[in-house]
Amino acid sequence: MTMPRWALLWLCLGIVAAQAEDELDVAFGRGELIVVASKHACYRFDLYVARDDVQRSRGLMFVRDLPLMTGMLFVYDGEDYHSMWMKNTYIPLDIVFARSDGAVSSVARNTEPLSLAPIASIEPVRYVLELNAGVADRFFIDANSRLLWEPQPVND
Repeated sequence: MTMPRWALLWLCLGIVAAQAEDELDVAFGRGELIVVASKHACYRFDLYVARDDVQRSRGLMFVRDLPLMTGMLFVYDGEDYHSMWMKNTYIPLDIVFARSDGAVSSVARNTEPLSLAPIASIEPVRYVLELNAGVADRFFIDANSRLLWEPQPVND
């Protein structure tokens, strides 16, 4: 008995998605973050945490599927103007810029996949959170929101 072509295609796509997730698990630390949204609701997200230049350069490049309640948090040593791009990023994202105290500065919604156009913070920030496009609107994440994140010790 042979497997139908459509079933083989779905199997292959599942393997590719699992490989991308496995690569993220190897390249990044994990964590959790709570967003206190402007509508007085809290949402918990699983995170990949990018703490150094190598991890921040890699980001979510080559990822083709990201679970709804999963994101990537870029952590910088201090506040500065930070700029992101979508090079080799295949999924549209919402990009949340936040100050050191977790207060959201701005949100870039539904960014264009594979674009080299810079997406910059409007003021100095310490954190950049990438989520699936549409999540910021769905969960009312805006400049009246706050990120609550407890850094975990880095194991060398």
